[in-house]
Amino acid sequence: MTVLDAAYKILSQANKPLHYQEITKQMIDRGLWITQSEMPEKTVSAVFSVDLKKHGESSRFQRNGDGFYSLKEFINSNTDEHNVPKTSLVSQNKFSFTDGAEQILERFGNKKPMHYRTITEKALEQDLLSTSGRTPESTMYAQILAEIQRKTRRGERPRFVKHGKGLVGLTKWMGEGLAFQIEQHNKKVHKKLLENISKMDSANFEALIGRLLISIGFESVLVTPYRGDGGIDVRGTLVVGSVIKTRMAVQVKRWKYNVRSPDVQQVRGSLGAHEQGLIITTSNFSTGARTEAERPDTTPVALMNGEDLVNLLIENDIGVRRASHDLIELGEEDEE
Repeated sequence: MTVLDAAYKILSQANKPLHYQEITKQMIDRGLWITQSEMPEKTVSAVFSVDLKKHGESSRFQRNGDGFYSLKEFINSNTDEHNVPKTSLVSQNKFSFTDGAEQILERFGNKKPMHYRTITEKALEQDLLSTSGRTPESTMYAQILAEIQRKTRRGERPRFVKHGKGLVGLTKWMGEGLAFQIEQHNKKVHKKLLENISKMDSANFEALIGRLLISIGFESVLVTPYRGDGGIDVRGTLVVGSVIKTRMAVQVKRWKYNVRSPDVQQVRGSLGAHEQGLIITTSNFSTGARTEAERPDTTPVALMNGEDLVNLLIENDIGVRRASHDLIELGEEDEE
């Protein structure tokens, strides 16, 4: 039985959206799918992505938010366009906390900030969220603040703005003032940084990538010799939480044209035992390259394009410097 056929059987019997990790577990436990892959969950996730990208509306499956999938026939059988209000038709498609917050602010905010508890309550009422946590309000606020911080570190304008005392609004409501000017300036810096690294010689570019990998959690980073490396430029071990360690082989490309599927195949063929691949390019990837990187039952090859690369460099203060300006506001006794 193919991965998709096994997934179809699991979802048809569940009659509800399931996370791809749960789908994978049930497929293997019930003997519907046999695989030698060390990371079967990633294989299943990749198969879903490829199927949805390839077949679009004709796919049997429906993405329902972060990692959740269901059958389209389940969606159709549980909604009736003639009898169900339009706002309820999206209820089967769960949103992330931040996407759900944006939806609620758009629908009910009337261009005014809302408290994060109210946002969470409305999102749950509208059935936009899928959560089993006991404190969804805290999760909502934490994820909104984390996104603001992440976007700010990248020099991008966040979707949300924090107004104090737990109030949150959408940045676009603020018009094209100082925040807009900063965003435009930072876009120019993004573009210039990409131009600068595209002009580096090979040795300096590979050294830059090595420095970045160390900054994002790699250990034992080694820039390989220019010859006899099978196309691999940097090797290292990605460490997550001091527990998960993944050996990675990285190929870097200062290209103006897109990386194609044969390039992905070359990297996969150059991997050592228990290694995973990563291609970093200053350009982008063709559709074929992305499909090849996600091909089922093969060693995963991660892809990082020029935009991703620049974002990570900026987040880790590599190649840029930050100019801060103090914005003075009245004090707040209680952020809640």
